[in-house]
Amino acid sequence: MTVAAARRALADVFRRAAIESPELDARLIAGHALGLDHTGLATADGRVLGSDECAAIERLAARRMAREPVARILGRKEFWGLSLRISAATLVPRPETETLVEAALDAIGAAGNRSRALRIADLGTGSGALLMALLSELPQAIGFGTDINPAALVTARDNATALGLHARANFVACDFGTALPGHFDLVVSNPPYIASAEIGALAPEVRHDPRIALDGGTDGLVCYRTIAASAPRLLKPAGHLVLELGIGQEAPVSALLAAAGFISSPARADLAGIPRALVARVATKTP
Repeated sequence: MTVAAARRALADVFRRAAIESPELDARLIAGHALGLDHTGLATADGRVLGSDECAAIERLAARRMAREPVARILGRKEFWGLSLRISAATLVPRPETETLVEAALDAIGAAGNRSRALRIADLGTGSGALLMALLSELPQAIGFGTDINPAALVTARDNATALGLHARANFVACDFGTALPGHFDLVVSNPPYIASAEIGALAPEVRHDPRIALDGGTDGLVCYRTIAASAPRLLKPAGHLVLELGIGQEAPVSALLAAAGFISSPARADLAGIPRALVARVATKTP
């Protein structure tokens, strides 16, 4: 069997299994198994595969048929144009989370602060996706990523090093912002927000993410309460808090933040039209 024939056969298997984007998944898996990038795979289309190569493709294909995400099979995921390593301790960064980066940059830009030496905190950083994206856009900023799982911080630190951002990225093992000092210009977080009882109904690919990174407690809001309690201490008076939301969470999260002394703007929608990024600031006290 040639490389091209193997890729087509793999795509057919994925299509019959109702796997989304079967052709793309087949190309990525075949390329990873053979150690070839997109160009190398195309160049090798007519080459006949050896038995070891066929076996390598079959092993990876079996993982995808078990609904393991392609990003986990490859060990990498692109986010905000950055290639990030992921691990068993981290979420797979998702396109909708890029909405937070857009919202955060707009909030900073509106205040004319993009060229300043900003202090940024990413609470529950995981792979470091949000922090890496923001540091890549804000060359004078320094960032602090926190995570309760030390293994996740190892992954985030590896990504900072690989992207040349390690000199401006710091990592702290703690529960959201509990071990951080204050005076941040920007605090961002994509916290666990799935209600515990709903996790079993998630797509099989999502259930490969670590439960600790998904489970938001009985009502999905436990982590927002923790963040709301600490954010006033963490932020400078003119600082911004940017949070990712799950479906239907804009009103309850806005209410939690209001009770903690924040004013929230209407949430920014992701490409699917779902309110996804909530931007808030500490309410100005009147005399």
